Amino acid sequence: MSKKVAFIGLGVMGYPMAGYLSKAGHQVTVYNRTSSKAQQWTNQYQGSIATTPAEAAQNADFVFACVGNDNDLREVTIGEHGAFQSMRKGSIFIDHTTTSAAVARELASISASKGIGFLDAPVSGGQAGAENGALTVMVGGEQAHYDAAEPLIACFSKMCKRLGETGKGQLTKMVNQICIAGVLQGLSEAMHFAKASGLNTDEVVEVISKGAAQSWQMENRASTMVKNEFDFGFAVDWMRKDLGIVLDESRRNGTHLPLTALVDQFYGEVQSLGGGRWDTSSLIAVLEKIKHNN
Repeated sequence: MSKKVAFIGLGVMGYPMAGYLSKAGHQVTVYNRTSSKAQQWTNQYQGSIATTPAEAAQNADFVFACVGNDNDLREVTIGEHGAFQSMRKGSIFIDHTTTSAAVARELASISASKGIGFLDAPVSGGQAGAENGALTVMVGGEQAHYDAAEPLIACFSKMCKRLGETGKGQLTKMVNQICIAGVLQGLSEAMHFAKASGLNTDEVVEVISKGAAQSWQMENRASTMVKNEFDFGFAVDWMRKDLGIVLDESRRNGTHLPLTALVDQFYGEVQSLGGGRWDTSSLIAVLEKIKHNN
């Protein structure tokens, strides 16, 4: 059944996600801070443009957001022209931004006082996953809200699961980023070592990817990593934002994450090389001190 949907934030992730909702037959209204991106979206997909998040959310059954960070999310929800100003009782807000668990709980409490549902639903799969409608979505929030929203989330995901109450989606995304950071550092060191040893890295990956060392990152990033090609989606700047959230949470829950903290420092070195917009496989640049003229 067609639903009235708002989508706030048309970045590399939100743009195709909103597109899949439109292609599924839902009535989509989009809002983006840069209005030209919204115009581009409506040139490509069926839908309408709003000039504020509040205007986009008016009369919507579901409001989706995929913005930058905690402060961006607060602005588009509880800001002067935020979605919470106009959302009707019984509607549901689904946040796909990677944020702190604390802001998810804060906004869920505010939305509940207004009779609005709230799901924290960060995604994994990167730009390619969004464009292919194959994202993994980790959700926190009430079961009834999840059950209502899941058919719409399924428009752009291959895996969607509720992990528990509000904040559990964001906490699960933190686990995801811890894993990715560690794997990418290990892969970077392995490829750096293989090159220095005079090995053919393509042949090495062909062999070891069939054994216990196999990973998505190895299959998809090893060959580009050794060519110093770092143009494949999720940027170092965003990973540092995510790892900052992870390390803040670890201080709260008393966990010790020495590898994650170290990899975060290495990403800082990538930024100092001018690689803030390079993708996360660029950790090898620190080992090889590669500088690009981007």
